[in-house]
Amino acid sequence: MTRQISLATVGVSLLFVAAVIATVSFQSRPAELNEPARPGEVRIHLAASKVVGISVGVAVLAVCYALVISWVVSRRAIRPLAQALELQRRFVADASHELRTPLAVLDARVQMLQRQLTEGETAVETVTSLREDTGRLIGIVNDLLAILGDDPGEDARGPGPISDASAIVTSNVESLRVLAEQKGVSLVTAVEPGLQVRMPPSGLGRCVTALVDNAINHCPNGSRVRVGLERSGARALMTVADDGPGIRGIAPQRVFDRFAHTEPADHLGVRNGFGIGLALVQELVTRSSGEVRVASTGPDGTVMELTVPLTQ
Repeated sequence: MTRQISLATVGVSLLFVAAVIATVSFQSRPAELNEPARPGEVRIHLAASKVVGISVGVAVLAVCYALVISWVVSRRAIRPLAQALELQRRFVADASHELRTPLAVLDARVQMLQRQLTEGETAVETVTSLREDTGRLIGIVNDLLAILGDDPGEDARGPGPISDASAIVTSNVESLRVLAEQKGVSLVTAVEPGLQVRMPPSGLGRCVTALVDNAINHCPNGSRVRVGLERSGARALMTVADDGPGIRGIAPQRVFDRFAHTEPADHLGVRNGFGIGLALVQELVTRSSGEVRVASTGPDGTVMELTVPLTQ
């Protein structure tokens, strides 16, 4: 706001000085100085250099005044927004702290149940998957606290440890097949093996889960979600493509805003909200010097791209 007001004031001041210089140049006639004054006529002669100098001084003072006023007004306008953001941050932090204990208890109980089962029982695989899901929930809460800077055990800045991106993408996509089958969506993967990236394994896993889950939820029954991972220069490139109706009613990059919504698409049987998942993806990827974006979107589907630095 300060920059915009200042630029507008500078533009107006330059126009004012230009108009004064033009007026002085076209209206001043040296011959008038030698002409005798008419009866009752009073003449005041001003040097052109003084007029231009005074105009420039007035313009500079106007710019300085605009800078001060715009800074004060901007501070007052932004203060309520900053307070609202701080309240939101504290709410998310408090909620995350409150969720930590019940999730830890739930994970412990699932672990106890897992130990009580004998190998070969039909429930073993289900309980194992349940424990993996609780672990992901605990990781999401930890990531939220790390992003907010309220978790001393997490570093919210800089690249993380080395992760096997190929294995993480494969395992997380496989864990989502049950959700895709329930919706009648088929998952197709094409993962280049042996890709190592500089990003925490838990964070990368949650990014993969969020992007693929988002694609599944925005796809109509009987469609496909294609997940790919390949080397692209010094980065690993993951693509998630769906056959959904595309992003409508909102700028594509705004889907990474918290709780962003698109136009309703009830007739296709898909939801139109993005929750906090994609916003969390952007936070985690940015912390690891990566990028996530909407590569393309339209009636034939949407393609998301995520890139993170390779270790070599």
